[in-house]
Amino acid sequence: MDAPALPTRKSLGQHFLIDPNIVRKIIALADVQPGETVFEVGPGRGILTEALCQVASRVIAVEVDPRLHAHLSRRQSAFPNLKLACGDALTYPINDLPDGTVVVANLPYYISTPLLFRLLEAGQRLNRMVLMLQAEVAARLVAKPGRREYGLLSVMAQSAAEIREGFRVSAQCFRPRPAVASTVVSLRRRAPALVSGEQEADFSRIVKAAFAHRRKTLPNSLRDEGYNFCRVVDALHVLKLSPSVRAETLSVEQFIQLTRELA
Repeated sequence: MDAPALPTRKSLGQHFLIDPNIVRKIIALADVQPGETVFEVGPGRGILTEALCQVASRVIAVEVDPRLHAHLSRRQSAFPNLKLACGDALTYPINDLPDGTVVVANLPYYISTPLLFRLLEAGQRLNRMVLMLQAEVAARLVAKPGRREYGLLSVMAQSAAEIREGFRVSAQCFRPRPAVASTVVSLRRRAPALVSGEQEADFSRIVKAAFAHRRKTLPNSLRDEGYNFCRVVDALHVLKLSPSVRAETLSVEQFIQLTRELA
């Protein structure tokens, strides 16, 4: 499905994958089974889309660039199991996807973080994901407590999914070449969920508040976001944690315990 005549748009962060070996590695990592539906964000020139159509029962691809959408549409007759949508993945109706949909995508770097949060909020509708991301974002996804990369994205993503780093991708595998390295990661939805449905909202608020002021101690950061200072200190005491602790040292499990105490 390549479209070499179409110029890239920097405003859309377009860096097109050109290496068929990387495509094969992504397909192998995704392990799409017969009968499964795949949701692809940003199919671009279609090199990954074509490979997905060969293994999936159905591929739903959403492309924000009308030029690329038109190019893919002209080739669609060769792939009857492909459904194309022209639009923004940040507003695409994910709830319309069938339960158990697999996400496989080379995410545009400029929207990768907000899009990740949106995909994670979809619950069991999205069973697993194989995503190519900026290496820095991938490092945040898999970071452990105490690491510089550990933060809001780490806790929220790891609470929702089991995350594994797949493989690095050289800038030479793209046209035009990005200025940063890329990493492919896999995320598999946790079942059962670590955070119960009735606690999801409280958990999200507490984690966001905890990392709102990274240089402050956790009680001070939560106080500045509207939580009662003394209640936070008491909750940390129950968890056998010092009141001088900072958010980046708490594990996902400790954040869940803190939510239960403060809720």
